[in-house]
Amino acid sequence: MTENLLAQPATGGGGGFDPTILLMLAAFGLLIFMMMRGRKKAAKAQEQVRSNLAVGAEVMTQFGLFGTIASIDTDENKIVLEVSPGSFVTVHSQVVAKVVAPETPSMEIPDDASSLTSASVESAEEVQGNEGETPEETLRRLKNEENGPKA
Repeated sequence: MTENLLAQPATGGGGGFDPTILLMLAAFGLLIFMMMRGRKKAAKAQEQVRSNLAVGAEVMTQFGLFGTIASIDTDENKIVLEVSPGSFVTVHSQVVAKVVAPETPSMEIPDDASSLTSASVESAEEVQGNEGETPEETLRRLKNEENGPKA
């Protein structure tokens, strides 16, 4: 009896369309597209870094070494970095991760020293009022200020 069941051809429309195959193909296509897009972005970013390379620019390598470009050899893709005065390192041009922009000071330096020595009115009055204090009196006053008023 089982021999008859195994020998019979399967019936039931072998020409049907399976939507899971279409779903898998779409997911595979999306994966390939995303991989290519990421590579293009990375290549564009690397090209922008290379366009900013010039002798005298401060750069950082992929392994965290900071230095100033002393010379560039485009034929052999080598860059000579000065990492400290008199110390030179030769690296491949592809290891340069970014060009470090010089930091601009956020605070302006005054032309005169008057703004550097000016203190608030309250602190100036405290200093003036305590000029004739002995060191022992100063210690007592500071201890009293630390304890503060008891509430």
